[in-house]
Amino acid sequence: MTTQSGNCNGDMHPIAHIYQLLPCRRGWKDHRTPLEQLQMKQLDAQSEALIAPIDQAAMLEDAQSWSAINTGTANLDGLAEMAGTLADAFTALPGDVKLVEPAPVTAVGADGREFDKQHGQHLTLSVRPNAERRLLFTGHMDTVFPKESSFQNQTWLEDGVLNGPGLADMKGGIAVFLHALKAVEQSEFAHRIGYDVLINSDEETGSLASAPLIETMAQGKYAALTYEPSALPDGTLAHARGGSGNYSLIITGKSAHAGRNPQDGRNAIVAAASLVLGLKQLQTDECPVNPAKIEGGAANNVVPDHAVLRFNIRPKSPDAAQQFEAALAALVGDVKQAHEVDIHQHGGISRPPKPVDRKAQRLFDLVRDCGASLGQTIGWQSTGGVCDGNNIASCGVPVVDTMGVRGGAIHSSDEYMIVDSLSERAALSALVIHRLASGEEL
Repeated sequence: MTTQSGNCNGDMHPIAHIYQLLPCRRGWKDHRTPLEQLQMKQLDAQSEALIAPIDQAAMLEDAQSWSAINTGTANLDGLAEMAGTLADAFTALPGDVKLVEPAPVTAVGADGREFDKQHGQHLTLSVRPNAERRLLFTGHMDTVFPKESSFQNQTWLEDGVLNGPGLADMKGGIAVFLHALKAVEQSEFAHRIGYDVLINSDEETGSLASAPLIETMAQGKYAALTYEPSALPDGTLAHARGGSGNYSLIITGKSAHAGRNPQDGRNAIVAAASLVLGLKQLQTDECPVNPAKIEGGAANNVVPDHAVLRFNIRPKSPDAAQQFEAALAALVGDVKQAHEVDIHQHGGISRPPKPVDRKAQRLFDLVRDCGASLGQTIGWQSTGGVCDGNNIASCGVPVVDTMGVRGGAIHSSDEYMIVDSLSERAALSALVIHRLASGEEL
């Protein structure tokens, strides 16, 4: 996020030092007069009627009530409460709401042993499954703030700016697409389009427990919209995304006395260190590698026979991801042979890189054009961050994955939502859906 030194008049914004806001001209607040805003809009009567039911006050009420429920990914009780609350809210749409059990997921402990990792249920909804053209709408109910987090409450920072856990990422976004779909369902063209809704419980930890469900629900969809917050507070969308992979390498050596017979030992920590150096040699501009943690070891007089190395990669293209996987296999083989240890790999690439192909670009263009008809200037930029949009794009479905609210400082206690963007982005989504339902080709 770009640092701002002052507002458009040259004076320091009262919270600029916290939020590093963009220049006002790029969308922190809309400083145009109502007449100027009206002149920029180019809506026909049908589009005006479409967005008329969108209720800003109801959207804010939803976002605030949902933010008040702690839904850290590991807080299963909070996620269960949230899933039930969302199930009630989404009954306003036609179709049957279902709560789906998470897929099995294992993780690796510091001792190198795999264990089952528990997750909350996911919410799904299917509307007009036999429609010729069907869309996918996705969001996540979990946040990065655990049950014991001190960040549990909401605070008005100034008029129109609300601070609170998950408001931007992404309970405000869930309100956006719920109310956009409610508006669409009141329109005369609703029957032309079918759609599925997925709200998962584990996006913040990589969607491992929902990845199979995402893949299944993405199949056969014409396009998808995901409601992560905008990439910048001015409404800028995330365009192409790199990928992400999390790995654990479990190294098993052989213990021995460090003084009497160290030559009989096989030092797992030394092998892990060799892997770290090798991983950094594999790093390229197209695939950054971050060795993050080595766990293991023993007493000072014991050759350690166990270590766990954890690292992350960020491939920028599918080719870079494939090249890394091949190089990693070769590195592991070399270290096993050189250090006479066993190495077991856990994990891998969970978010494939998300390039933007022709159809996806057409979807971005459609969002931009719909924004222009509402008086909104919408651009986009590539990002190294990842989300469920990566998984959807890997299924060959065009997706725009930052259709949620404008805000910022996510994943911190400074997280904030620009409140007016609730209805602003709901109107944008409703128009995009309208255009797709009217036969817009990608």
